[in-house]
Amino acid sequence: MDKKEANALIRETSPYLLQHAYNPVHWVAWNDASLTEARESDTLILISIGYAACHWCHVMERECFEDSEVAELMNTRYIPIKVDREERPDVDHIYMDALQIMTGSGGWPLNIVALPDGKPVWGATYLPKQQWMEALAHLARIYREEPEKVREYAEDLTTAVRNVHSGTPQGDTGIPGPEVLQAWISSWKGRFDHEYGGTRGAPKFMMPVRLEWLMHWGEASGDPEIRDHVTTSLTRMAYGGLFDQLGGGFSRYSVDARWHVPHFEKMLYDNAQLLSLYARAYACYRDPLYREIVAVTVGFVERELSAAGGGYCASLDADSPDAAGKAVEGAYYVWTESELKGLLGDDFELFAEAYSVNAFGHWEDGHYVLIRREGDQELGRRLGIDLAELQARLAKCREILFERRDTRSRPGLDDKVITSWNGLLLKGLADAARYCGLETAGVAATRLATFLCGTLTAEDGMLPHTSKSGMAQVPGFLEDYAAVMDGYLALYQLDGDSRWVTEARKLCTYVLANFSQDDRALLNFSSGTVAPLIRQTVETADNVIPASNSIMAGNLFRLGLFYGETAWLERSRAMLSEVSEAMATYSGQHCNWLQLALWLKQDFLEVVVAGPEAERKSRTLRQAYLPHCFLAVSEQDSDLPLFEGRYREDATRYFICREGMCQAPMETEQNALESLKLALKLLN
Repeated sequence: MDKKEANALIRETSPYLLQHAYNPVHWVAWNDASLTEARESDTLILISIGYAACHWCHVMERECFEDSEVAELMNTRYIPIKVDREERPDVDHIYMDALQIMTGSGGWPLNIVALPDGKPVWGATYLPKQQWMEALAHLARIYREEPEKVREYAEDLTTAVRNVHSGTPQGDTGIPGPEVLQAWISSWKGRFDHEYGGTRGAPKFMMPVRLEWLMHWGEASGDPEIRDHVTTSLTRMAYGGLFDQLGGGFSRYSVDARWHVPHFEKMLYDNAQLLSLYARAYACYRDPLYREIVAVTVGFVERELSAAGGGYCASLDADSPDAAGKAVEGAYYVWTESELKGLLGDDFELFAEAYSVNAFGHWEDGHYVLIRREGDQELGRRLGIDLAELQARLAKCREILFERRDTRSRPGLDDKVITSWNGLLLKGLADAARYCGLETAGVAATRLATFLCGTLTAEDGMLPHTSKSGMAQVPGFLEDYAAVMDGYLALYQLDGDSRWVTEARKLCTYVLANFSQDDRALLNFSSGTVAPLIRQTVETADNVIPASNSIMAGNLFRLGLFYGETAWLERSRAMLSEVSEAMATYSGQHCNWLQLALWLKQDFLEVVVAGPEAERKSRTLRQAYLPHCFLAVSEQDSDLPLFEGRYREDATRYFICREGMCQAPMETEQNALESLKLALKLLN
């Protein structure tokens, strides 16, 4: 095949797959016909999984997949299949587990050699050309000469893979109470980085779900060490090169321990969750820095990730062309000292002090990643500059640099719309509007929710996992339904429009009908309506994104309370019970489950504000940090169960309820707020 001749990937819509459409490798996307061909011809499958913003995926493509010698080996000995991990997380889950079993580590590009029936036999991440060719030639020879030996190994490995996330029942150790939670948190403290926040060492991941859980725990328990850890983490992340100091938005992680040098790709799922985290942190701690981070991150998402057909795009690439046209990681974001001096003139010295254009901020080869070490007030005091003057000069510097940077070649955009990530963003935008008073975020949240329920959702409640210009590409997984439902519940608590809880209920009904197991409370990752793979995954461990089952359990709990659906409440508790043994062993991997456990043990409250002035008279409640409450507001009589018998035309009243049982109504927002804040601190 001529290098410029397109392979079968040219018919795909995934930007990652299209990146490989002109490789000399005879790539095909994951499809039933190719898998059938592999079985009928008894040919090994080579599955290569990555994503559009992946730096090492690009490196391996240049070194291996664009090479005609490598392509000849792959095309003659294997059926090469390219998979976008963001498009097919079900496939990625299985083969990542296989790689970790085989090697003890993981990452992307994820390369797997599998039998014709899909059972894995070998795996690796990035390999240079010579090692790659040697490995593939050896595996093909072994399969040709000793096929039974290879099949036996594959069978054993597949059994192990099935046991990782197969939904095998675990023991029920009970829902952990405050004393158990305290013990688990105490065991984490030894790994806290007290200077920069997060976990000691490198690389450093932000882990929004963990910080959000710790923020709640810190307020509920009154533990000052936890509060300090959360605020240190949030502040240092915001000061770091991990955060784009000019254009807003966070990169995926930092390669060092100071949040300084990021792995430069920007993912929608990170920024979506960080919007929620920083908005809630602003409500909790009232640090204006956190509100500023929310505002500029909303600006970044709107400016750079909005999709033409509705929704938001998946990611921005780590690599972009440098001045010589060569794709280089971080080229769009870094600066040399001479560039900065030429652009900023007399303000260079001030900017260099503020953003560490010195040994602390140096990355490599004379390039600097902008990083702060202190806030504006501390910097102004240290330099003897009036705060207003300092901020005006720095803002002007940032504007100059942003405009210059905008003339550079931009990182590639993965423009597919991932439903689950858009659900996370819906929650982030709603929280940004609710807690920080950002009207633009509220408008964007309503627009996104309307797109999700109006354009993407089928009449029966079915969602796609990915879409392009509003057209569905891949059927939805549990993560899509769970995240969108969570987003609807966040938006409902912002604007009180009952449409959103109605949409959440519709999705919930669909999920229980299509993702349930016969004898388990936990839900399958894939719908029963799609073709089975070698394993049905049951996702329970919270990671950089919370597990689909943990999000779903929280949805069932809150919707069960709102609608008085006892079966949903019981299902939520049963799901938590089924992971309780794993929580006891790996508590740090179950932070979203810990949130549900605390809701159950602390007394989660429904807060009903009903009356003709409910909207105006609930604004303070909306903006308060009340992580143990679900807020329901109505200015008119409603037939929703939570409002039954609570509306009066002559008064706006506040009801604090637990599982539908309410205290006597309160007449003032301040009294309700004081009562709710007292309930938050019951563990003190």
